[in-house]
Amino acid sequence: MMNLSQNQRQTFKITPLQIQMLNFLQLSTLELEDRIKNELEENPLLEEGVLQGDDTVNDDFDDFDEVTNGDDYATPLKPENDYSDWEEYAHDDISDYKTKINNQSADDELYTMPIVQESDWRTDLKGQIHCLPFNERQTILMDFIIDSLSDNGFLASTAETIADDVSFTNNIFVDVEEVEKLLKVLRMMDPPGIGAVDLQECLMMQLQRKKEKGVDVDNAIDIVAFNIDELAVRNFEKIMRLRNLSSSELKLAIEQITALNAKPIMDGSSSSIAVKDNIIPEYVITYETNLYGDSTIDIALNNSRIPSIKINKDFAQTINLAKDKAANQYVNTKLSAANWLIEAIQQRETTMLKAMRAIVLYQKEFFKTGDIRNLKPMILKDIADQIGMDISTISRVTSGKYALTPFGTINLKDLFSEGIKVNSGEEVSNREIQQTIANLVANENKQSPLNDFQLMELLSEKGYNIARRTVAKYRENLNIASAQMRRIL
Repeated sequence: MMNLSQNQRQTFKITPLQIQMLNFLQLSTLELEDRIKNELEENPLLEEGVLQGDDTVNDDFDDFDEVTNGDDYATPLKPENDYSDWEEYAHDDISDYKTKINNQSADDELYTMPIVQESDWRTDLKGQIHCLPFNERQTILMDFIIDSLSDNGFLASTAETIADDVSFTNNIFVDVEEVEKLLKVLRMMDPPGIGAVDLQECLMMQLQRKKEKGVDVDNAIDIVAFNIDELAVRNFEKIMRLRNLSSSELKLAIEQITALNAKPIMDGSSSSIAVKDNIIPEYVITYETNLYGDSTIDIALNNSRIPSIKINKDFAQTINLAKDKAANQYVNTKLSAANWLIEAIQQRETTMLKAMRAIVLYQKEFFKTGDIRNLKPMILKDIADQIGMDISTISRVTSGKYALTPFGTINLKDLFSEGIKVNSGEEVSNREIQQTIANLVANENKQSPLNDFQLMELLSEKGYNIARRTVAKYRENLNIASAQMRRIL
């Protein structure tokens, strides 16, 4: 017989709205701007409006030591007041600049950044081809060869492959010798090295071009032709012995080689229109000093690109007057979505400012000077415990977020680092150790660079006891080549 029983227990369930809110926190400034613009287009109950009060959200810290808890830093998004008396509004005082001929101030003029039109390097090459006395068939073949080049200007296909491909594509028979003749013409064009098969041929073509102009590059040509492997590993002694060169002659030849381009096209992946993605910081941090010499840090959200929004109550009331059940249901749905979006923006601002304030207070010595050596070990849990939030929330409000400071734009993720104990028992950030490695490499003798074992010993003398493999990992994180590759004559 089945026994029925009741019990009571607590369970944790996350609602779909909470999931949306967590995803909302992770949006960058540009992503939030696109999200709001899309909502303005899709939701008729939303419209752009002016924020009441200050447009930016600020939070001041005097002497880097002020701590406040539980404050709301978000400025509510309030709808504009409707004018019930049109006559009173219409005959209100008018500013002088509104009586000008164009009836608008200079601040109302909208300026757009012009688009810089740049020609693609393939287009430039084809332009050179079309200036040569080629017939239509040769022009078609040359255009096909140029389109077959890689983004860096290298020729990845053989003449046989190109002949087969162009024959199949254009339904004409093309001989391999005809393709090879056109390849020779291509390799005489600008930029030098275009159409090369590999790095060695690219360097040789550039050196030959210099030799034709009367520059003495014979030693450089011999080294690239016969000793490029030794040059790659900086085995200078072997090169001098094999080529019978003195130290000064080898140094001159290496200077000539290093002045060449490793690729025929250095920026071949760019499109014909130059578009650069600039970093838009989410926070703006400024410093002020009062008359008494006390320092004040000001943290503000960069909301200059975020449209201010409000609910269009007139539209909602008009629909409700229609007494249409379907229309009323539609309005209620859109009204709920609009209210949630406004609340989400407010909560995002509050959470981001609380997290940033905690980070600044935790790393106050770093933010005073901007010196990475003053950066304390800090993990997500430290900030989460300080403001009473979950670690995942801190991760979302710092991931992909940037702060504009007087000493540059910093990635918030770079402020988080693990700690390593030094001989004095103090725990320091691994960023400080990486900066020390970078300083040691910058001041080393380039004719005899420091290897990882020597770097480990020098770090040990400074109190940083880390393994050689850890030194190698930090060096690679700093994009510093090995000692052999850093060696020069």
